[in-house]
Amino acid sequence: MVPNWTAEAQNQTSVSEFILVGLSNNPEMQLVLFVVFLVIYILIVVGNILIVVTIVYDQALHTPMYFFLSNLSFIDICHATVTVPKMLADFLSTKKSIPFGGCMAQMFFLHLFACTEIFLLTVMAYDRYVAICKPMHYLTIMNHRVCLILAGTIWLGGTIHSLALIGMTIDLPYCGPQKVDNFFCDVPPVIKLACTDTYIIEVLIVSNSGLISMVCFVVLVVSYGVILVSLRNQLAEGRRKALSTCAAHLTVVTLFLGHCIFIYSRPSTSFSEDKVVSVFFTTVTPLLNPIIYTLRNEDMKRALHKLVDFFLRPKRAEWAAFI
Repeated sequence: MVPNWTAEAQNQTSVSEFILVGLSNNPEMQLVLFVVFLVIYILIVVGNILIVVTIVYDQALHTPMYFFLSNLSFIDICHATVTVPKMLADFLSTKKSIPFGGCMAQMFFLHLFACTEIFLLTVMAYDRYVAICKPMHYLTIMNHRVCLILAGTIWLGGTIHSLALIGMTIDLPYCGPQKVDNFFCDVPPVIKLACTDTYIIEVLIVSNSGLISMVCFVVLVVSYGVILVSLRNQLAEGRRKALSTCAAHLTVVTLFLGHCIFIYSRPSTSFSEDKVVSVFFTTVTPLLNPIIYTLRNEDMKRALHKLVDFFLRPKRAEWAAFI
């Protein structure tokens, strides 16, 4: 259960809302950005829902790999929904404000989904390691029970991580200024507005978020290094398929963890590139995931064709009867 941040916070701060600086102050540019990000958000939702529906529909995709991929698509939808709708509303508003409780809630869910996705990407790397390096024991090691336990563990880990960050942030005194130098509430730009020394908090954030990102990145690199070495003994067709899957996963990992390492592995110092990196983190990566995992995956493409054919078959019959 998410704590009642608003009630707790009012005794700690004189600030009842924050102002989000956003991406641009130019009205014409804001309209352009509204259209661009609206299209991107629709594509994120539709693309990731299509992946989930395809995996559920096709029995051949009921494997550990696609179980985790469907989880990734669900997390991407949630992750984008935390920030993009609010950003779209702000593009059409003159006052880009967010209540204190809403800001805390946005940070909580942002880090919940982001940290859960980091853990999920690490589990997906382990899944590929077992599938490629221990193929004879794959279904025994990655059985249904193990997959459910891993899924529950990564969500629990993401929740604990997010609660820890919000616990450190919400107790700080905020008495102005109110402007958050981004288009959404995140821990680094928000704690800069606290009316107290936040050095210890910044160190804890780097130790928490930054350490998680770095450790998971190292684990992923080592995992794929072992996988690449083991692929030398594979047959050409199997090696090609495995490399395609691993390349798709590595692309997602690089895009996602690159942002986390850039933002959270340093003290809360603002760089001009922060907003650009944040755009990739909240919108571009969730958009690219369905593209990467479908265009580079033959099984997904076949399943998508079957799904489309299933829904178009009645229409084709109607057209044939009409002709």
